[in-house]
Amino acid sequence: MTTSETGAKILVIDDEPQIRKLLKVTLQAHQFEIEETATGEEGILKATVSHPDLIVLDLGLPDMPGMEVLQRIREWSGVPIIVLTAKEREEDKIAALDGGADDYVTKPFGMGELLARIRVALRHVAKSAHEPVLRFNELVIDLAQRSVMLGDERVKLTPTEYDLLKILASNADKVVTQRQLLQQVWGSHHNESTEGHYLRVYISHLRKKLEEDPTRPKLIITEPGIGYRFLTPDGPSFVCHDEKGPAPM
Repeated sequence: MTTSETGAKILVIDDEPQIRKLLKVTLQAHQFEIEETATGEEGILKATVSHPDLIVLDLGLPDMPGMEVLQRIREWSGVPIIVLTAKEREEDKIAALDGGADDYVTKPFGMGELLARIRVALRHVAKSAHEPVLRFNELVIDLAQRSVMLGDERVKLTPTEYDLLKILASNADKVVTQRQLLQQVWGSHHNESTEGHYLRVYISHLRKKLEEDPTRPKLIITEPGIGYRFLTPDGPSFVCHDEKGPAPM
């Protein structure tokens, strides 16, 4: 995967020729490498073969629902996916996030906004070669490889879910405020009311994937009115690739 924002490979899956042309011209002008397709089936094939760094996915495709494309890609890949949708209902946006999308942009959209969201998503998946492995009993988080294991099973997380877990686990037993999470995951120009709602959605996703009983969490604890705490009785065990402690958040 490309580690720099510029030069990253972006796959555009959208059946509207005008939008594909607009995205191709604009994104190439910003030094991105672009692949494009008008159908879901071809989009899934291109995602499998070319391994893009990010996907822009229209939910209104001619051959299959965009949600199905999203779910099929999520079966094997954690690549950041930004969905384009003409639907403005909150429940539709939540369904996209629940289905594995990392972000969404509502049509009609401004290219400035989409570019900003692309840059944020790519920053989320940038790797650091000197980050440690965090171990919490059965839960192992390899920060360099961006992989999460629970026992013998690999936990499939979206990039946004992973980033939230990384921040919380790297600050184990400390309260991380909602504002801190919003700033570190969504950037300094986040919309606190909108992203604050989706923060709760993503925390719910993490609990479903990591907690024995998500309705009674013992790992990711809510601190009412403040934020969240990653709770561990013994503290983490750090295994560092360069024999240094974890980098400060």
